[in-house]
Amino acid sequence: MGREIARWLASAGAAVVCAARSADRIEKLTESIRNAGGSALAVCMDVSKRRECEEAVQNTVSTFGRIDGLVNNAGVLDPVAPLADADPDQWRYNLSVNLLGPFYLIRAALPCLRDARGRVVNISTGAAVKVIEGWSAYCAAKAGFAHLTRVLAAEEQQITAVSLRPGVVDTAMQERIRQVGPKMMPPQKAAYFQELKETGRLEAPSVPARSAAWLALHAPADWSGELLDYDDPRITEPAKKAFPAPVE
Repeated sequence: MGREIARWLASAGAAVVCAARSADRIEKLTESIRNAGGSALAVCMDVSKRRECEEAVQNTVSTFGRIDGLVNNAGVLDPVAPLADADPDQWRYNLSVNLLGPFYLIRAALPCLRDARGRVVNISTGAAVKVIEGWSAYCAAKAGFAHLTRVLAAEEQQITAVSLRPGVVDTAMQERIRQVGPKMMPPQKAAYFQELKETGRLEAPSVPARSAAWLALHAPADWSGELLDYDDPRITEPAKKAFPAPVE
């Protein structure tokens, strides 16, 4: 989904910074954006590491001179296991990626975001507000992430910070759920995720990505602190006008 967010933003003329651990994939993405006439920078980094987050922000400012928006999309699901059996090191890493990483990036980018009266879009999940057995680390981290957004909105009046619930998206995370869910989750819940794939009810990543891209550019200030659904008509209708063509 992060790839599609970057491509939607680039299609609107935004200069984008694509950050991920996999150098080959983000280099390929940024090359495709530049070949289409856009402006893009690839940053290979691990969001769980504070120094790398700070360096990514510095690299962005050195290259483009400003930061108008930040989309926190990185996420991991594991460990998928009952809390009593969850590996403590995986649990800690989950929080490092899903909660601490966004904090590091937000904190480092705040001076630029204040100057630009910019926007922060934090990619959330239904697991932030409801219990899913076997996902203790993910649920806890994402609940904290949603509340972090609210705190940020209250403390930083010069920026707009929102959480976006992207629905159930056809991504590698869903594939991971189907792989480990039957062994580690209640049977009924694991079967639900399998059925979503089999019946074609998973959303294409480009659809919630368009909502995220629109929010990164245009989220109204009075929405700051809200947890929004990707298919909210207040978002989808103007997003379709702002990004009228599907990203190929």
